Amino acid sequence: MRTAFYISDGTAITSEVFGHATLSLFPVEFNHKTIPFVETEAKAKEVKALINATSQREGEKPLVFFTFVNHSLSEIIRSADAVSYDFLTAFSDKIQDELKVAPVPKIHRTHSMHEKSYDFRIDAVNYALTNDDGANIKNYAEADIILVGVSRSGKTPTSLYLALQYGIKAANYPLTEDDLETGRLPTCLTAYKQKLFGLTIDPVRLADIRQRRMANSKYASLKQCRIEVREVEMLYKKHKLPYLNSTHHSVEEISAKIISDTGLERRKY
Repeated sequence: MRTAFYISDGTAITSEVFGHATLSLFPVEFNHKTIPFVETEAKAKEVKALINATSQREGEKPLVFFTFVNHSLSEIIRSADAVSYDFLTAFSDKIQDELKVAPVPKIHRTHSMHEKSYDFRIDAVNYALTNDDGANIKNYAEADIILVGVSRSGKTPTSLYLALQYGIKAANYPLTEDDLETGRLPTCLTAYKQKLFGLTIDPVRLADIRQRRMANSKYASLKQCRIEVREVEMLYKKHKLPYLNSTHHSVEEISAKIISDTGLERRKY
């Protein structure tokens, strides 16, 4: 198994995102190691020693994805016995030529706290927690979106991800067996139909998830899951609600698809 390092003088999120995206193209297993906040030459030399030791132990050069504002730290990591990729500066020269403006490096800028954006996200997270699973239906007027679906179809994690990453106020409401039998939207949702977005899921996958929560129950049976999924999809179609099958998608992909389909305004930056 090849080792891949993600290193930065900040959070290393940028290195991870670019590195994982690049490595996902290759059918190879990797041992991933993330090292954030490498802010001094002493720390950079420690990391270099770790990389060199890994190279010697494994007999193969590790892959190193790094982003540094400080050029001297970059050079220390670049001199390690590894195959290195510097994402931050790889494109900055071309952008500088295009913008006719020199970059002004500032540590932690890529993921630092922008006060307005941070406030949006904190408010949105608090909203998502307060309005999770139909617990509070009094302030749906404030919602940017209301996710609906059967229990365990991915509503809660998606609501929280939309809030934390994009500052979107997402409530979520579980459509129960009683709701589905009527074929109608719950009364508390009818006034907000334009905000509704449905999630569905493969019944086999749903049964597996529910078994971990309530094993050997009617709730977790494959028969019950098939009935609920069939009826919830009929409900979506009857009321012309947009919906997405979450079975084979990560919460990041589900959230991105929802934003794309609905045109929701991101409040991340």
